[in-house]
Amino acid sequence: MKTKSQFWRKLLFASLMLVGTGLVFTACDDDDELGALPSLNISNETAQNATSNTVSTTVSFDASEGAKELVILKNGLVYKTEALNGQKSGSYLFEYTISETLGAAINFTFQVVDNKDRVSATSPVFSVNVTAKPIRVVQPGNYLGQITWYSDTIYHLHGYVRIGRDVRNQDGTHTINRGTNVLTIQPGTLIIGDKESKAVLIVQRGAKIVAEGTRENPIIFTSEMPIGQRLPGDWGGVVICGETVNNQGANIEMEGNYGAYHGGSVALDDAAHSSGSMRFVRIEYAGVPINPNEEVNSLTMGSVGLGTKFEYIQCSYGLDDAFEWFGGSANAKYLVAYRGLDDDFDVDFGFSGHVQFAIGIRDAALADQSGSNGFEVDNNGSGSASTPFTSAAFANVTIIGPKKTRETPINLQFQHAAHLRRANKLKIYNSFMTGYPEGIFIDDSRGNTSGYALADELRIRNTIIAGVEGWGGNGYGSALAAAEGTVEGLPFGNNTQHPNAPRGISLKQSATEGFNIVSWFETPAYNNKRLSSWTLAGIDPTIFDLTANPKMTPNAGSMLLDYAKWDNVPEKNMFEQVDFIGAFGADDWTQGWTEFLPGTVVYY
Repeated sequence: MKTKSQFWRKLLFASLMLVGTGLVFTACDDDDELGALPSLNISNETAQNATSNTVSTTVSFDASEGAKELVILKNGLVYKTEALNGQKSGSYLFEYTISETLGAAINFTFQVVDNKDRVSATSPVFSVNVTAKPIRVVQPGNYLGQITWYSDTIYHLHGYVRIGRDVRNQDGTHTINRGTNVLTIQPGTLIIGDKESKAVLIVQRGAKIVAEGTRENPIIFTSEMPIGQRLPGDWGGVVICGETVNNQGANIEMEGNYGAYHGGSVALDDAAHSSGSMRFVRIEYAGVPINPNEEVNSLTMGSVGLGTKFEYIQCSYGLDDAFEWFGGSANAKYLVAYRGLDDDFDVDFGFSGHVQFAIGIRDAALADQSGSNGFEVDNNGSGSASTPFTSAAFANVTIIGPKKTRETPINLQFQHAAHLRRANKLKIYNSFMTGYPEGIFIDDSRGNTSGYALADELRIRNTIIAGVEGWGGNGYGSALAAAEGTVEGLPFGNNTQHPNAPRGISLKQSATEGFNIVSWFETPAYNNKRLSSWTLAGIDPTIFDLTANPKMTPNAGSMLLDYAKWDNVPEKNMFEQVDFIGAFGADDWTQGWTEFLPGTVVYY
């Protein structure tokens, strides 16, 4: 028989033993005794594949206590589990067949549960973007030989992608790989530019690009970013380098010094010299500043030869110029510059080609700190008389500035429909311009540009410039009108000859004695006209509205439809001699291949 004292002594002893045992159990639960927590890695974190294709990643795991199961989460919710049967390490191939709609983003994460029910940290996200086609990454470098980009693949450009090779040697000479390097792009191909590396496609001297889309299947260069996140300057743009002469030299490097050289000894009239062809092509959200005032444009053409074909090209939302020519003689037709930041058509270094049927349309909020224009034209940066002169001829151009009505607010950096400066000899025929604070502006601050106008080497003929109803003198913003408190004042230009005259054409610091820009522009034989409002010209108001389908063609009865003349155009045989001025007659050649709201399009 046990006494009470014996019972309590035994109970105390048992309690102490349990406490001690508990301490041992607690120590056994420590990770150092049971091994590290389970861990895992995945082989790749992103996949961009075609609808209905299978995407995959390999999940590698370690579990010292053995792995019980793999938990797969889709967009944060458990998608399924897979038994791992107590393995201490191994890998699991995760495959997923896409059934989601185009543009969907699917995020998978993974966790390992070991035999002690301990859970690993969540893996990095395996992100799947549902694309129309498989994506192929094109890394920076030189690509040689016959290259084809196919319409069943999306090409993701990274860094400087160079077709051909042009190497500057230590002695200043160049080694150019000629004749065998051709990039062919099939109709309907989508090319996206990497934002982080500011991708640029460069066709080096001696190489060619053959990018010939169709009206139904244009070739598209655009931003990699999704809807709602695309911005001007998301990637670099397209650069074509040729070997014709310019007025700077034989081996000139493009602005920004990124190894794109142009120029040579090939004559401007050598029709055999070709850098290829581009037809039915869109270039969107391009243009990057490499150095201050040294940018890559949406489409940059350096000393490109006469044998090259540029037709049906739209450059939209560029961070710099839409089209810029640095020398060369290549002709072009059917160009669209849309909602760019700087200039629509920038001409430099002796460009002498012929361009017909082109339109520039601007966004009132988008302008560059350097001043934005429809045309910006220089012979060269210093305004010297270097040859060959910038003497290109443009015919049937429409320039639509940002100012639709006097109440429309516009960025104060907008300047001129045509800024003609630095000793150029440009020709503009059968064209229409409106919506800018200034129409035609000749700038003599560097070089004697007005002298070339007086000598009939710089020409504007059969061209109508139109103001905005009620917006200052003759429909243009002016300092005088602002002082009177009647309209918004935008005093660009300095008409030293007629400071209070109706606006629209002006001269800065005339270098030519006796030159009167108003009299010159209104020379009867030149058949030019100024209108106080674009409404008098008969263009459709929707062309200002930046909608999906602006009406490009003039309305019935418009004076633009039969204002053209060709007998006063010395180069008339270089152009299609149509009856209308501006870019459009009765037919809208932008139909079927352009896109005026690219920010709303699901591309991949």
